[in-house]
Amino acid sequence: MKLHDFQIFTHSWPAIAISVLFLTGCAVGPDYQKPDIDMPVTYLSRPAVAEDPAKDNYEALAKWWTHLDDPILVGLIDAAVVNNFDIKKAESRLKEARYRHQISRADLVPSLSTSGSASKSYNGKTEDTQNSFQVGLDSSWELDIFGGTRRKIEAFQSQYEAVREDLRSVLVSLTAEVAINYVQLRTFQKRLIWTENNLRLQQETLDLAQLKFSTGLGNGLDVDRAAYNLASTRAQIPSLQSGMDELRNRLALLLGEWPGKFAELLSAPAPIPASKLEIGIGIPADLLRRRPDIRRAERLLAAQTAQIGAATAEAYPSFKLQGSLGYESLALSGLISPANFAAGILSGISWPIFQGGAIRNNIKVQTSLQEQALLDYETAVYQAVEEVENALYALAKEHERIKHLTVATGYAEEAADLALQQYEAGLSDFQNVLETQRSLTNFQDQLAQSRGTATLDLISLYKALGGGWTPIDHAG
Repeated sequence: MKLHDFQIFTHSWPAIAISVLFLTGCAVGPDYQKPDIDMPVTYLSRPAVAEDPAKDNYEALAKWWTHLDDPILVGLIDAAVVNNFDIKKAESRLKEARYRHQISRADLVPSLSTSGSASKSYNGKTEDTQNSFQVGLDSSWELDIFGGTRRKIEAFQSQYEAVREDLRSVLVSLTAEVAINYVQLRTFQKRLIWTENNLRLQQETLDLAQLKFSTGLGNGLDVDRAAYNLASTRAQIPSLQSGMDELRNRLALLLGEWPGKFAELLSAPAPIPASKLEIGIGIPADLLRRRPDIRRAERLLAAQTAQIGAATAEAYPSFKLQGSLGYESLALSGLISPANFAAGILSGISWPIFQGGAIRNNIKVQTSLQEQALLDYETAVYQAVEEVENALYALAKEHERIKHLTVATGYAEEAADLALQQYEAGLSDFQNVLETQRSLTNFQDQLAQSRGTATLDLISLYKALGGGWTPIDHAG
């Protein structure tokens, strides 16, 4: 092609491009539609927990741990969100998915490459040499007439969005995990405090039994009973201390620190963060927007739907344009001149006619994968509702248990004091003292664990509701 012919072609190129864009306006395969699931109107266990409309919003749910009124817990979670290894890994995966999506978009535009060469040939008979110089620009473009490339880009875009939901799922799990370990630590500390208080009481009882025995008012059996009762209570302390060390080390790992980092900060006892029965719950349909795992499953379904279109496009013809322009000369000087200009355009078409049913069966494979992705999405929705129901019921019932244990502990304290007074006055035998003190120790330990469990149930509820990340939009 000569220079003036190429100039004529470039003048008509916009019309060709517009025609190509018109042809590529449609894409084969199904267009994605978000599934419509008939969600329950409300939760069955909702009446068990009082609704607080002021807290039924995304912002409050995103920072649910601030409602526990514990500055140390808030600081730990804030640090974990920045330093946790799983968060960093999820962020890296998100970058990877974004770059893959950007790579896929490159297939929509022509590719350009440049080249240059210089050669010298030698004729042995005439002893003549000949130089040759060439510089040029090559271009190729596969026209996406049937939308196969665009479907692949749709799939990469949806996969990127699914990975973004993975990051949010990690945030939900991380914030809950930090809070769970923190509450368990405070629960262990409360159990240790009551155990040590009972130790002092039991030591006083042993001293009293020994005093009575030494004065002839008691017997050696009472002393032995008091001694093994004291030793039994003291034996609980090492396991409580070991549990606290493990929890502190676990918190350090969650915050991306070495074990022992927070030993000083978390060594002083503090109250168990109180659970509340007045929280923002919303309705089951809110889970479709709040839960990252549901959002992820929906995005993977969209990606798989696009893959059907990409597979379908393989059954249609593909069109490719190739062009080149450059300069060729026997001398380097004057290489870039109209006389040395050369250009060429090549168009091609390929159409798979027979591949043993591979394309047709691949479409069926992608359709089956779409069906599986839909089932994964529906499963995620049903499981989310189940988790909220279970957490609501568990929270309400644990609060009932706390009420009963509080009453029982109060009576156990009175009974232990009265039994000891009667024994000291000689009005009761030592067996009553042992039984009441054991009951007191047991009820106090159960009460501490129940209060911790109630807060853990509240954390599970916040997690089941999808709390722990800040939504970019409310439309899903």
